[in-house]
Amino acid sequence: MNILFLTMNVFTDVHMHNIYSDLMLELIARGHRPFIVTPRQKSTGEKTVRTDFPTYTLLTVQTGNTAGVSLIEKGISTVTLSGRYYRAVRKYLGSENFDLILYSTPPITLAEPVRKLKKLFRCPTYLMLKDIFPQNAVDLGMFSARSLIYRFFRRQEKKLYRVSDRIGCMSPANAEYLLSHNPEIPSQKAELCPNGIIPRERIDCSAARKALHEKLELPEDTVVYLLGGNLGRPQGIPALVDCLRLLKEKKDCFFLICGSGSDAPLIDDFLAQENPDNIVRKPLMPKQEYDEVAAGCDVGVVFLDPRFTIPNYPSRALSYMENSMPLLVCTDDATDMGAIAEANGFGIACRSADPASVLAAVEKMQRADRGEMGENARRYLDERYTASACCDTVLGVLQ
Repeated sequence: MNILFLTMNVFTDVHMHNIYSDLMLELIARGHRPFIVTPRQKSTGEKTVRTDFPTYTLLTVQTGNTAGVSLIEKGISTVTLSGRYYRAVRKYLGSENFDLILYSTPPITLAEPVRKLKKLFRCPTYLMLKDIFPQNAVDLGMFSARSLIYRFFRRQEKKLYRVSDRIGCMSPANAEYLLSHNPEIPSQKAELCPNGIIPRERIDCSAARKALHEKLELPEDTVVYLLGGNLGRPQGIPALVDCLRLLKEKKDCFFLICGSGSDAPLIDDFLAQENPDNIVRKPLMPKQEYDEVAAGCDVGVVFLDPRFTIPNYPSRALSYMENSMPLLVCTDDATDMGAIAEANGFGIACRSADPASVLAAVEKMQRADRGEMGENARRYLDERYTASACCDTVLGVLQ
């Protein structure tokens, strides 16, 4: 089958080892051909171009700028994205026959091109719900629920749900939220479709752990906590800094923060002012280098802004679980990731709004059997969070 995939993730090829590229690889392994529509910011100078590979096609579409620009420019680029995508698909892929249109949030502004392309290609549509916007922006104080911009995006959100034949949700709480706040959606339209990857072969992490401890000049018994990925508003960096301020006194653990983002300077300012000797931040690393660092760490940290009222399920947890790390899950009250981790023996949950709760969770993790918890994490990943399972669910819309 030919599958049209519309994404805001930048694809250079299908071997990038993330939730979207691994899904494409799984589709290819099953004999399908993905046509991946991926953006290139105008600032890169790249034009819209179709590139055909033996097993898949990339359509890179020149879009407006969304990274490193003002909120106004980012908003304009997001709104105009839908038209750019539709025109590019019509021009470069219009002669193809598609059996399925697949897409994810963000953005929600794909509703209109999806509607038109669904009519053009006469095929079903599948939404992978990775982000509930605009409510997440309201939660983070970016604009009010009474504002015109909220009402505009809320209409776009509802249009996207209407045009989607099936909606895959990341967790039970995610699905429950979707249906309770959008009662017009038939319950059979929403289903569980968790983030998934193609897990790498298990490796012996003892050498990587020893190398990392030597590099950081840490005693052998120091437990290394890794927080990797984006460091922006959704990660609740002000709340994270409050927790780090309390954790800096714990000398039996070390916190390695790897990543970049809009709020990363808040961490840098804290480190410069208070100079803790058990916390360090490294910039965003190439994937291979990050994987080598992750293999040497003991605990993976998920931290979310405590103001969220929408249930999130960050995909960064998958790299921790892939490396057999237990999870320290510091989230808002709506997210069910912590409850799932605790119920299945691969993590400890706490409230990101409460530094004392985070400290207690860290102390509990220090006493826990982290080896067993890490094994549980990898086993749960292999059983539930795979690209194969995601592919089964997505293709179910065709039955």
